[in-house]
Amino acid sequence: MNQDGLGTQHAGTEKAPLSARAEDIEAIVARASTNEEQAWAELIGLYSRRVYALAKSRLGDQHLAEEITQAVFVVVFQYVTDGRYQAKGRFEPWLFRIAINRIRDHIRRTTRRPGHTHETGSLASAPAKTWDGHEEMDRLRDAVSQLPQTDQEIIALRHQAGLEFKGIADLLDEPVGTLLARHHRALAKLRRLLNPAAAHENTA
Repeated sequence: MNQDGLGTQHAGTEKAPLSARAEDIEAIVARASTNEEQAWAELIGLYSRRVYALAKSRLGDQHLAEEITQAVFVVVFQYVTDGRYQAKGRFEPWLFRIAINRIRDHIRRTTRRPGHTHETGSLASAPAKTWDGHEEMDRLRDAVSQLPQTDQEIIALRHQAGLEFKGIADLLDEPVGTLLARHHRALAKLRRLLNPAAAHENTA
């Protein structure tokens, strides 16, 4: 658990790695564009768990998260191997933009269905050992689900996908300062939701 009290893992995986240097990633992508199997294995090793964690946190469904992850890498493979990849130096935000768009599309489709109310999984995919039992996980899940979708998205991108704020800014096309402020406010809302008594005392 990090200093914000939010996990950056999902079940069955190691902690999400810090972003690799852009030039190193581009070198791997260049090799992948020639259909080099080792290069694709490296890209999948770097990003598949993080894409899965993002999808699982937003959709709350393991099978959907796996489908989204597979679909994202199919798109990445198509763009990289047929020369359509143009995001030189920005592979990571480009990849996660594909992922977040897939997730948003799924949420839009499901919320349009009559009588359906979409509930995201929030950060429920953090392993149980990170928390003080299932009750804490349930409280966190419930608290995050009460945040606006935009706040849930930023928290998931930062704490589940493991993106740095510069990458999130590139992905969402917003200034880093704006995202930092939104992230800070979202965490403050979470703290109030998780500890309403303390929030009441502070405002009394």
